[in-house]
Amino acid sequence: MQPLSAGQIGSLALTLVLGVVAGTLGTVLHRSVPPWGVVLCLALAFVAGVTSRAFAGLAAVGTFALGLVAAVQLLSQGGPGGDFLVPAGEAVGWVWVLGSIVLTILVAVLPGRLFDDRPRPRSAPVAVERDGTDAAP
Repeated sequence: MQPLSAGQIGSLALTLVLGVVAGTLGTVLHRSVPPWGVVLCLALAFVAGVTSRAFAGLAAVGTFALGLVAAVQLLSQGGPGGDFLVPAGEAVGWVWVLGSIVLTILVAVLPGRLFDDRPRPRSAPVAVERDGTDAAP
């Protein structure tokens, strides 16, 4: 196994920060406009995860997930005045906490070819006969 380069470490750090930002925004805003607030926040988590994977590969999804889950769990704790951003008795809070984790796992299991930007070789064109059937090559 090769050691990580400075560029790879920077990419992983950036995806960690992206996870923290997505988790923080989602935790703060998921109850803003029921039910669309949680839908938008879950879409944010999914798009940020896909962006992380496209930007730096599968390892970046791990650092993104670490940042996302850490921010969600930290902000789900009670505040110093007894305030909660994610009350335990509300279903929308559970949808946000568990949905963000499930969507991050979904990003990790998506096929790698979706994130491959190398050009694919063109296939040979298929000749069509005058009667509309395909001609044998």
